[in-house]
Amino acid sequence: MKSVITEDIAYCQELLRNNEIVAIPTETVYGLAGNIYEEEAIKKIFEMKGRPLFNPLIVHIHDISQMDTLVKEVPEAARALMNTFWPGPLTLILPKKEGVSDLITAGKSTVGIRMPKHRVTRALLQGLDFPLAAPSANPFTKISSTSSQHVASYFGSKIPAILEGGPCEVGLESTIVGFEAGIPTVYRKGGIAIAAIKECVGQVKLLTKEEKAPVAPGMLLKHYAPSTKLMISDTVAETIEEHAHLKIGVLSFFKTNYENCTVKVLSEQKSLDEAAQHLFSALHELDQMHLDVIIAERFPEEGLGISINDRLERAAH
Repeated sequence: MKSVITEDIAYCQELLRNNEIVAIPTETVYGLAGNIYEEEAIKKIFEMKGRPLFNPLIVHIHDISQMDTLVKEVPEAARALMNTFWPGPLTLILPKKEGVSDLITAGKSTVGIRMPKHRVTRALLQGLDFPLAAPSANPFTKISSTSSQHVASYFGSKIPAILEGGPCEVGLESTIVGFEAGIPTVYRKGGIAIAAIKECVGQVKLLTKEEKAPVAPGMLLKHYAPSTKLMISDTVAETIEEHAHLKIGVLSFFKTNYENCTVKVLSEQKSLDEAAQHLFSALHELDQMHLDVIIAERFPEEGLGISINDRLERAAH
């Protein structure tokens, strides 16, 4: 079987109704989607990704009313975040109702819910009478997919359809926020800057502890990793000099003046939002060049630079 890259939403809806897995575009990254009420489909997602069952999935909805069948309660701070950032790259961790499979939540009493903004996937969801579970469309720990071609390179013989949605606009996975003892808690840094979360709900807690059984996706130490060795550096030129005997690729924010290297610049305009959008695509390109090492410049610890550094640190682990 060879996967079909298609713009046919109705065809993808029919596959999903028949318990097949379909790759879908979102504004963050592409996802591997299946019907949340069919364990056969959910098991296929875990098997296809090689994802451990202790790592929970995120449920994707298109309308607030769908929350009624999924979660027991929505804290006031969660409602404020929903009103501000949905649809968009925000996942909320909330107490689940019994109808939500333990397979999706890794046996936990909470479930991650997101309302994507991408027009294609919103149209897909609106034509289904069930939400979709959809982790990122990449093998476990590997670079996330931000184009249909990335997905095809990973799963070309394993998935019946990839719904074409163009390159992802945000390019980083969603920011994940839960509520520990009522306090908004960031479990995963992502496509919404922490400063924006704070502006909406006040002070937030950052969960830095890594868990063997994570509360939310993206919390494991190794993640988003290329096959090529990746290093993060505060002094890229010096690191290049130390490894001059190797074939080097450089992942740079905006600088181009690195000699004897293959350089991928993420934003000539020095925009952290643009850099985030291009991060995974650039990593895919460098990873295919048979380099000895990729040296990634550490980004400013502000805005989405914080989320970019989080991805790079996990990729380099």
